[in-house]
Amino acid sequence: MSEVKHRALTIALLLSLAACTTQSTQPTPSRQPVTVTPGPATTLKVLAGSELQGMTGVLDRARAATGVTVELTFTGSLDGVQQVAAGAAYDAAWFSSSNYLRTYPWTRDRLSTSEQIMTSPVVLGLRAAKAKELGWDSRPVSWQDITEAARQNRFTFAMTDPNKSNSGFSALLAITSAVDGAKRALTKDAIAGVAPQVSTFFSVERLTATSSEWLTDAFVARDKEPAGTKVDGLVNYEASLLALNRDKRLGEPLTLVYPTDGVVMGDYPLTLLDSASPTARDAYKRLVEYLRLPQVQQEIVAETLHRSVLPDVPRADTMPADLAQIPFPDSWAVVEALLHAYNDHLRRPSRVVYVLDVSGSMGEDPTRIAGLKKALHDLTGTSTTLSGEFCGFHKREEIVFLPFSSRPGKPETFTIDESDPEQSLAQVRRAIDALTPAGNTAIYDSLMVAHELAKPTPDRFTSIVLMTDGVRTDGAEVPDYLKFVAERAKGTTAQVFPVLFADSADQEMKQVADATGGTFIDGRSGLSEAFCKIRGYQ
Repeated sequence: MSEVKHRALTIALLLSLAACTTQSTQPTPSRQPVTVTPGPATTLKVLAGSELQGMTGVLDRARAATGVTVELTFTGSLDGVQQVAAGAAYDAAWFSSSNYLRTYPWTRDRLSTSEQIMTSPVVLGLRAAKAKELGWDSRPVSWQDITEAARQNRFTFAMTDPNKSNSGFSALLAITSAVDGAKRALTKDAIAGVAPQVSTFFSVERLTATSSEWLTDAFVARDKEPAGTKVDGLVNYEASLLALNRDKRLGEPLTLVYPTDGVVMGDYPLTLLDSASPTARDAYKRLVEYLRLPQVQQEIVAETLHRSVLPDVPRADTMPADLAQIPFPDSWAVVEALLHAYNDHLRRPSRVVYVLDVSGSMGEDPTRIAGLKKALHDLTGTSTTLSGEFCGFHKREEIVFLPFSSRPGKPETFTIDESDPEQSLAQVRRAIDALTPAGNTAIYDSLMVAHELAKPTPDRFTSIVLMTDGVRTDGAEVPDYLKFVAERAKGTTAQVFPVLFADSADQEMKQVADATGGTFIDGRSGLSEAFCKIRGYQ
């Protein structure tokens, strides 16, 4: 047998064994004394991805050993790019990938040195019974196999929004590149050619979110639902999926599927920003020196289930070696083209009902109705920010405006035309401009009407956005609404995303979100930002 064939069979065997394994045994971390360069107490302000919340224990010990307190501010990958481009006051950035920062023209010159701390590939985790049903628990699986199973509607999955989160973008990039099959970084010209196959995969996506952490919690919450409504799989970092198994958060473990034709690897570089002060630079050096020590790398592997960047530190025994890796695109133009293709052609389109408070209080302070109109206008393509470019209304999307005051108003429905989106968006803008405040506030009567307009269907993501500046003063009360939701069959209630604004009732809005599996967004610091954030759940 040739050396090439022998190596291929070895890799296939490793992948097959990895797919069969659902439990994780981690190497025992060393507890030897850690020696690092001492230094003064310093706080390092770091813009970071949400999945780094699992590093709390490691960073606490880092502070004790080095004097460096790491102050993490969590945000999505592309939102982080926007903040760095705007010159936000951070010393460093720490995401699962720095490729966005290094390819985006307005951030690459703001970066200084960078050091990898750990790695984790983005893979598909399937409930064990579903993986066995598909035969993916005992043999290597390719993206072609996964796409074919999606075409036959044999499984469903959850994934973060590629416009907001690196794990979602990594999966989008991996399947697009694998279907392209060119064995080089993806190009703009290749995207359109593989769109039909890639869209087949996304036709069975059933749950999305802005962050890996929120998506994981939502996936776990659906674990108790009937087999026909629960989601079968979760696209996420290997470390996050293994942690679900280790912590026994699900009724059955996940089988991790590593596509043989390639995955995108998160390499978690801690990147110093060029604007960092000399004090911050010294703290960064001490912190990196500590985090890359062999004994600390062992602790990272054991506690967070990431892979070490040091070749001599062993992986957890469920982590296959020699994974085929998909390269990141060479330019920002390709990233941009792939995201636009996803939004307008590849993903399942959305149906969003906007329940809009136009009661008299919205007119008492003119900035309220003006702020609402601007936030909605931004979604029609008028925003000039990086986030705004990708969070606007997409082609094929259905938008319903349900204004309300003393009672629910007449709903208006718009579908963004795929061939002539600007004409559709112009109609949406006219409807926004026509919003006029008057009357009382019938929040829950209006929400109940919205649920009839947003019944979930297999061909669309459905959701409800509630924007109110006050409390209910007319119609049904919150207990009536919660009873209404509780009486509806599982899987037939759209998620509600209340936007907290002005004097809205925080606790009631939280009850509304929790009852429907949504989340509430604080819009008091800016409605445009709040509406854009919600787009990652739709």
